Amino acid sequence: MNFLTPEQTLWKEQVDKLMDKEIGREYIRNCDINREYPYRGYDAIAKQDWLRLLIPEQYGGLGGTIFDYALMCEAVAKYGFDFATAIMVSTFTAMNIVKFGSDEQKEQYLEPFMKGEIRFSISISEPQAGSDAASTRTRAIADGDNFILRGQKLWCSGAAAENVVIAMLVRTEPDAKKRDGLSVFLIPNNTQGLDIRRLPTMARRATGTTEIFVDDAHVDASQMLGKRGQGWPIITDHLELERIAVSAGYVGNAQQAVDDALKYSHERIQFETKIFDFQVIRHMLADMQTQVDAARLLVYRAAELASTGRPCSREVSMAKLFASETLQTVTRNGMQIYGGHSMLPESDMERYFREGMQSTIGGGTSQIQRTIIAKTMRA
Repeated sequence: MNFLTPEQTLWKEQVDKLMDKEIGREYIRNCDINREYPYRGYDAIAKQDWLRLLIPEQYGGLGGTIFDYALMCEAVAKYGFDFATAIMVSTFTAMNIVKFGSDEQKEQYLEPFMKGEIRFSISISEPQAGSDAASTRTRAIADGDNFILRGQKLWCSGAAAENVVIAMLVRTEPDAKKRDGLSVFLIPNNTQGLDIRRLPTMARRATGTTEIFVDDAHVDASQMLGKRGQGWPIITDHLELERIAVSAGYVGNAQQAVDDALKYSHERIQFETKIFDFQVIRHMLADMQTQVDAARLLVYRAAELASTGRPCSREVSMAKLFASETLQTVTRNGMQIYGGHSMLPESDMERYFREGMQSTIGGGTSQIQRTIIAKTMRA
């Protein structure tokens, strides 16, 4: 049964076609191997005006739904979730600006973002504040009408790329309760006092993830997003969109892993027969496809609920949990099916596998998702 409308099916096919004809797996593979930010691929998405998808029409956007966006993320992530990260991370902050930004901030940032001229990164985590993000220690000290920032941030995806504005969570009220003393600033990554270093991580090699040393970075009060002390609601507001988007990306990448493994199983000859004809391989592939289909349905359910404004924190966490663990499982089985060839970058499976290992950590760990789900359960 196809749960998509003809228009939604056509939309997803359009994104699929762009990924195959203008970007392609070889480009994404090479960006990963060389740890190069995918500028050309990002520009290809921007030229289609797809960065406008979620932005309301009153600001020059297309006014699309979260379901529309999930379908795009599913297709964009097919040859590697890392590539989709570059697109998604920017959108999350853009939507924060739509909801919380001043008129001046909307005018300054939204149109350049939609044109692909600037990108966004989100800086939440620190060495001592991961899942416990409210334990942020990086300080913003009032200096007249402005602020001086000091501290250290970690795991900031895409922060080292060109023309990036970082949405940074900092503590402005040291004496307030844990979640009440936080604020968000929009800080260009070339601001003096920011020392941004790419980390040699196993996954996210192209978009890159960074640590940021903040040493007396001076920011104007006008760079504060929302109100002082509103940082926690701002940062958590985008989590629903983020987790639906990343879950859709996991599904897209997992489906490609299954497709690649299936194709290889028909090409690989052992004991004078295709390995697909061995029951053990056929059953592995059957389980892999079943898991991907189940993950896709969970993502579509969450996206539909969010698109219609219904409460869905439980469904979003279920989608994120199951889709991320599915990507891990199917890529691990894909490695087994490929055998020794899986260890080569040219197989692509080892890239899918590495990104699958990151998927249950980034954007909220599997343990956090299970905690959220359990809180909604009543005896």
